[in-house]
Amino acid sequence: MKISFSLNGKGIELDVDPMSLALDVIRGLSLTGTKEGCGVGVCGACTIMVNGSPVSSCICLVGTLSEKDVWTIEGLAEKMPELIDSFVENEGMQCGICTPGQIVAAAAIDSVGANTPEEIKKYMAGNLCRCTGYQTILSAVEDHVAIN
Repeated sequence: MKISFSLNGKGIELDVDPMSLALDVIRGLSLTGTKEGCGVGVCGACTIMVNGSPVSSCICLVGTLSEKDVWTIEGLAEKMPELIDSFVENEGMQCGICTPGQIVAAAAIDSVGANTPEEIKKYMAGNLCRCTGYQTILSAVEDHVAIN
């Protein structure tokens, strides 16, 4: 089945099974920044942005993306370099497995209006970090929110 959507600001049309996972389709397009962590939608490593909101791509069927605006870490890195800079400056990454999902979630923070440290912490709770680097991640997001 043909599915059309915007991916990282460019219109694409794919002939894919609409029941395929968005994560698999995205990675099949050589956009490998989106990671599979848990495979059940709870860790946040696979987060993509769909119409401005964070979505777990490991449980999202690609058919649901039809006619939507989808962003991955690769596109957001080009679109929002200041967010990447905030993560670098705050050392908001350790091993790197969770980092793409953390950054995509942070990029979508405007959709929920989280502004205070408490709101940001609650919002980012859906993205897990095995290295327990939460304070540096939260500092990066807080700095980004303050600037924007």
